Amino acid sequence: MSYRTRIAALSLALPLAFAAAAHAGPREDAQAENAMRVLSEIQAIPESAIPDKLLDEAKAIVIVPDTIKAGLVLGGRRGRGVLSVRNADGGWSNPGFVTLTGGSIGFQVGVQSADVVLVFRSERGLDSIVNGKFTLGADAGVAAGPMGRNASASTDGQMKAEIWSWSRARGLFAGVALDGAVLSMDDKANEAVYGQDTTPRMIFEDRAQQEPSPAIAGFRTRLAEASAAARAARQDDDAPPATAVPVEPVPAQVDAQPQPFEAVENPAKVEALTATP
Repeated sequence: MSYRTRIAALSLALPLAFAAAAHAGPREDAQAENAMRVLSEIQAIPESAIPDKLLDEAKAIVIVPDTIKAGLVLGGRRGRGVLSVRNADGGWSNPGFVTLTGGSIGFQVGVQSADVVLVFRSERGLDSIVNGKFTLGADAGVAAGPMGRNASASTDGQMKAEIWSWSRARGLFAGVALDGAVLSMDDKANEAVYGQDTTPRMIFEDRAQQEPSPAIAGFRTRLAEASAAARAARQDDDAPPATAVPVEPVPAQVDAQPQPFEAVENPAKVEALTATP
C-alpha cells in the first residue's frame, strides 16, 4: 500500500473512530445516572428505605430503573440497569451493566414503568451472573424485601432468601417477588464503557482496560455513601445507652440549738472596792 493510499485510509478511519468514541456511552451514562437517582430517592425516605442491616451487609446490589411491561397481559418486565459487587476491602466495584427480562410480578393497573432493586445477601449466584446469566428463584432464592431502615426479615421465605427484591412504581416502594426473572450481563454495554473484550470479572475486580465516565463512576460513589450511612446508623442503634451517674443526696443542714448555761460551782466572790480617802 502506497503512502498516499495509507493516508487516505487513515483519514477515513479516524472520523469513524472518533464517532464511535463519542457515541460509546451516552445510553450507559443515562442508565447509571437513573440508577443513582433511584437509590437516592429510595434512601431519602426512612420508612420505605432499604433496611440498614441489609444494605450494610449486602454482597451485591442491582438497580434497574424504568423497567417496562414486556406484554399486554400480566407478564414480565424488561429493563437495563447496573450491578455493583462488594469488594474484599468492604468497598464497591464500578458498576457493570445488566439486563432484566421476564418475571411475572404483575403491574398495577395503568402502570407501565417501574424501578427494580435487588440486594444479594450471599455470593451465591454472582458467579452465574459473571459467567452469563441466572434465573431468580431457580438459581438463587428470592423474596420480597422488608421495608424501612430498621426492618428485618419476618417470614421464613425472607429468612431463607439469598436475594431480596423491591419495586417502585408511581412513587410507591414495596417488596415484590421476582421469581422467573432472568438477570444477564449486558456485554455490549460493558465493552462500550470499559473497552473491547472486557469481561464482567475484570470490571468487578477493577481490572478493566479503561476507566468509566464520571457519570458511571458516580454511581459507585453514591452507593458507597449510602452503605456508609447505613453502617453508621447501625452503630448508633447498637451503642449502649448512657449510664446515669448516681448523685448522692446532700444531707440537710440542721440549725444548731443554743445550749443552756451551765451552773458554776463555787462562784467567785465579788467584793466592793473600798473608797480611798
